[in-house]
Amino acid sequence: MFKNLLIADSGKGHIEEMVRMLQDIPSFKAARINLLHVVPEQSKADSDQHLNDAQVLLNNAVTRMGLDSGSVNPIIRQGDAKQTVLKVADEVQADLIVMGSRGLGRLQSILANSTSQYVFQLSTRPMLLVRDDLYVKHVNRVMVTIDGTGVGDDALRSACELVREVPDGSLTGVHVVRQESAPSRGGRSKADEILDAAVQRARGFGVDLKAIHMEGKDIGRTVCAAAEECRADLVVIASQDRRPLVARGLVDLDKLLGGSVSDYIRVHAPAPVLLVREPEQG
Repeated sequence: MFKNLLIADSGKGHIEEMVRMLQDIPSFKAARINLLHVVPEQSKADSDQHLNDAQVLLNNAVTRMGLDSGSVNPIIRQGDAKQTVLKVADEVQADLIVMGSRGLGRLQSILANSTSQYVFQLSTRPMLLVRDDLYVKHVNRVMVTIDGTGVGDDALRSACELVREVPDGSLTGVHVVRQESAPSRGGRSKADEILDAAVQRARGFGVDLKAIHMEGKDIGRTVCAAAEECRADLVVIASQDRRPLVARGLVDLDKLLGGSVSDYIRVHAPAPVLLVREPEQG
């Protein structure tokens, strides 16, 4: 699974609780932990004090998360938090970014200059987002979206690798269509075929997948309703959203203000969200 984590810790929210609970999962416990705290640019007089405060914050965070201080790579940087998280993720070659989120809507996120929204939109790396307003539970019931795409298969693999390490863990796969397709001659629809393939793929990872087929005009809303119904502790989704390749410093407003399914789920899912990205073609 994920072997090199970047945890962006602001000292707020439930992110530390989530990391502490992930330590019960063997592969997470064995992962390299890069713990980042970003200090805003300050005058020289204020800078030293803020850097000292940041060091204390990181030390306390390591203790609260139950981490071995000797195996944690503490990183303190000054600058803009949004850009710094992206830069450090590239520097340490993180295969998962873990961040807290205030759960702001798209327009609110832009107006509030949200760090998590910015990183969510522009990072090419998988992300685990933990909203501040969620009660963080042990990860037992995992739900993954199924769409039959390559990145969807990556999300399913990640979910399977996680669930098979959790005692009594369960995995539900949800495939949502806006409109039912006509069944084939054999009475099987395209959705049935996609879910059948997902069940077989999960079985290959040693996991029994409970497959659910739902219809809904609003896919994001339907996925969140399914997560509520199955009482998911973690929602794993695949994102094929295209990040801007030319203006990397700008947020993709069309996606933010439009109908991004993954962004809706980020804000409204009743559990932390693990976003699996489509690898960017270089």
